[in-house]
Amino acid sequence: LIESELFGHEKGAFTGAVGRRKGRFELADKGTLFLDEVGEISPKMQVDLLRVLEDKNFCRLGGSQTVVSDFRLVSATHRDLAALVRSGDFRQDFFYRINVITVRVPPLRERPEDIGLLAHYFLERYSRETGKQVEGITPEALSLLASYNWPGNVRELSHVIERALLLSDGEMMEPKHLDLHAQRPSGRLKADTIMPLAEAEQLLLRNALDRFG
Repeated sequence: LIESELFGHEKGAFTGAVGRRKGRFELADKGTLFLDEVGEISPKMQVDLLRVLEDKNFCRLGGSQTVVSDFRLVSATHRDLAALVRSGDFRQDFFYRINVITVRVPPLRERPEDIGLLAHYFLERYSRETGKQVEGITPEALSLLASYNWPGNVRELSHVIERALLLSDGEMMEPKHLDLHAQRPSGRLKADTIMPLAEAEQLLLRNALDRFG
């Protein structure tokens, strides 16, 4: 599936391929392709991607015609790729090929000054999507958001604001709508706690199910 998504396919390349489909590499010609969580790519796919990055050409699945695409690659990961290379879990040649310029984005707990800006952005976004209008966030709610450790980073903040918007019953989002403690087993997480995103989401879902029976 990921090969079809990236390289595209020809009609009849596999069951369900009822027509030609352009892949992401082809669609990104003269533009930018963003690959999220590149640290999760399989070793075989790393080889395939390395070949495309080197030659800027490929064939669609089930096809023999060479497709040329001039694209810029931007990739992201939450994993330490250099450590994965040292342990043999990530190809060194692929790592050096994608690691031309590195931009480190600090976790949300290291940049509390961004929490308010992001919270207002998500509030505006979800208000627009849901049609439910909440004018803003009270200073007390912003203070609560700033004091939280955010193990799930920006994605967790997005979920918190979306849920709080749905729970809001007035013009302003208040601390009672945030319910941050429902996402933790007990007490406050230590400042140096690091929790995998999947674990944080699982914890959030389990506590929500427990709360509402």
